[in-house]
Amino acid sequence: MKKIVLASLVMAGSLFAMSGLEIAKKADAVTSGFESSISTMQMIMINSAGQKTVRDMKGKTLEKEGGDKSLMEFLSPADVKGTKLLTYQHVDKDDDQWLYLPALKRIKRISSRNKTGSFMGSEFSYEDISAQEVEKYTYPGETQEVPCGNQTCYKGERIPKDKLSGYTKQITWIDKENFLVQKVEYFDRKKALIKTAIFSDYKKIDGIWRVGKIDMKNHQNDKETILIWVDDKVKAGLSDKQFNKRILKQ
Repeated sequence: MKKIVLASLVMAGSLFAMSGLEIAKKADAVTSGFESSISTMQMIMINSAGQKTVRDMKGKTLEKEGGDKSLMEFLSPADVKGTKLLTYQHVDKDDDQWLYLPALKRIKRISSRNKTGSFMGSEFSYEDISAQEVEKYTYPGETQEVPCGNQTCYKGERIPKDKLSGYTKQITWIDKENFLVQKVEYFDRKKALIKTAIFSDYKKIDGIWRVGKIDMKNHQNDKETILIWVDDKVKAGLSDKQFNKRILKQ
């Protein structure tokens, strides 16, 4: 009788288990609704010898149906000051990205084939800088409930639909209670683990969950890049005109 009861419980659990897609949608929902944001950030780049380079940045994001728009600008040090990255994200096609290089006074379009490259020498690629839209992945296999820190996380796999992606798959850990992403492992085109991102210091601003720190570690070159949000404002009243390509040269 006990075996029958246990089997029934296991079967019931599998019937009501959430799919990877359902979990991804909930994770997206808890960080949506900010409308627009203005942030100041620090980028800390650490090389394999442990030496650090610190860069100050500011960012703006406009939440839009079908894909957000974002603008990042380096404020210091002098060698990168004024460099800007404008991104138009799309859920149903490749994102559009333009990089403004002030030393050359030139706008460079980032092609789909170049989005796997390092963003300004960091361990974040141009692909990583774009928002991770739910629709850009498939979610095969079953999710697992696993311990992660002091929480329980849903562990699952997502595969980029973009054939030019630098990743064959990503493994995600998402908090079971609040659906906030805790960790992502990235596997390169040779299906080897290349990077791990740790997401932390979440806080609610005007009822919206916002990440405060992302630590990206590259396991193949022993380098690391940390993004820290120093200040973050949501529902900032931004509009499309503040994300026009003309803004890059201003």
